[in-house]
Amino acid sequence: MRRVDAADLTALAAFFEAVRREAGRVDVLAVNAGISEFATLDGVSEDHFDRSFDLNVRALLFAAAAATAIMPDGGAIVLVGSIAAAIGTEGYGVYGATKAAMRSLARTWANELAPRAIRVNVVAPGPTDTAMMAATSDAVRVTLTKLIPLGRMARADEVAAAALFLAGDQSSFITGAELPVDGGMAQV
Repeated sequence: MRRVDAADLTALAAFFEAVRREAGRVDVLAVNAGISEFATLDGVSEDHFDRSFDLNVRALLFAAAAATAIMPDGGAIVLVGSIAAAIGTEGYGVYGATKAAMRSLARTWANELAPRAIRVNVVAPGPTDTAMMAATSDAVRVTLTKLIPLGRMARADEVAAAALFLAGDQSSFITGAELPVDGGMAQV
C-alpha cells in the first residue's frame, strides 16, 4: 500500500501515474484524508477555509478523477465522510460543509459512473477514537461520548470494516449511499 499527501496535487498525479505504470489499474479507491479545525463564523479566516476545502474536497475530487481514469468497470470508491455533514456542530461549520460537499459529490459520481458499474459510497463516522480525537480536550471527548446512544466512541477498525463492506462484493448493489458508523449519534 502506498500513501500520498492528497493536498499536493502534483504528488497526487505522480502517485496515480506510478500506480498506472506498476499495476495498470485501481480496483478500489478509499479516500480518508481530512482535517477538522475549530472556528466559529466570526473566527473563520480565508486560510482556515482554503485549508479545509483544499484537503477535504479538492484533493478528494482530483484523487477520484485520477483513480477512475485507470479503474476498470465494476470498481468501487469509498469516501470517508462524517456525520458532521448532517448535524450542525458549533465551531465546525466549515468542516461540516466540506463533508456535505463530499456527500453531494458521491451522489453525483454514483450517477456519472453507473454506466461503468463503478459504485460510489460514503462511510460517515461519528466521533472515533483516533489521533484527531486525541488532540481534543478531555471535556470535548466526554461531551461527545454522552451524545452517543451506545455510550462510547467508534474504534477505527469499526469504521474500516464499514469501508471494506462498501468496497467489497457484499455491497454490489449499493451505490450513492451513506453508511453512518456513529453509535446512533445522528440517527436517534
